[in-house]
Amino acid sequence: MQQEGDFSIRVDQAVLRCRRLLPEKEAYGGNGPCLVFLHEALGCVEMWKAYPERLCQQTGLPGLLYDRLGHGASDPLQGPRQLDYLNREAEEVLPDLLRKLEIDQPVLVGHSDGGTIALLFAAMFPEWPCCAVTEAAHVFVEKVTRQGIRAALSSYHHTDLERKLAKYHGSKSGDLFRAWSGIWLSDAFASWNMLREIPSIRCPLLVIQGEDDEYGTREQVDRIVGLSSGPATRLLLSGCGHIPHLEAQSRVLQSTGEFIRACFRE
Repeated sequence: MQQEGDFSIRVDQAVLRCRRLLPEKEAYGGNGPCLVFLHEALGCVEMWKAYPERLCQQTGLPGLLYDRLGHGASDPLQGPRQLDYLNREAEEVLPDLLRKLEIDQPVLVGHSDGGTIALLFAAMFPEWPCCAVTEAAHVFVEKVTRQGIRAALSSYHHTDLERKLAKYHGSKSGDLFRAWSGIWLSDAFASWNMLREIPSIRCPLLVIQGEDDEYGTREQVDRIVGLSSGPATRLLLSGCGHIPHLEAQSRVLQSTGEFIRACFRE
């Protein structure tokens, strides 16, 4: 990792916006592990709020955040999203980005779609990640997921949700929302799952889920923990919905920090 701040990098013929974070005191030196934050389906760097900085300070690790294609300050989407978009992010985009930035020891921190991408990456490259923390990750499509997206679609058309998204994604917000809702509500995507890939995961996992998550149930957590070949810990949070790092930040920050530090004590 180099200087702190925002920068752009070309990955797979697209320009992605990235942000480096540096802790006040690094625990392992400049060439050690690095927190890699993978945002949600409608997310971007700014939508993580202050959580990444706080986790970097707590663990003593540098951090990397980036906007995926179509999000935030990165290039816009080019055409409709394909059914394998999550696999492609994990198999092509993320490894290319890590190689270009010379991040050899990623500590993956993924939320929602970002959590799924973290799990797919850990399955495809089992020796690469040091460990992974997922929040509200999906490994198969549930009825409640599609119901939640239909509710979001209604909000998009009948509330100020479109304006709120445009604050982060600008003119790309409409295309991004349609790409997300369209693929998840499509008949072709209803049978998507990554259950066959999970047993290839060997790195330690912390699997976090809010018990009031409007997009998924604890069955997602049970499948991840039960099928993973490495040590996996579940963290179910009462009174918490789809965004644990904001809705239950103190609990998530403490548990995540303890989990990461324990991984490097072993």
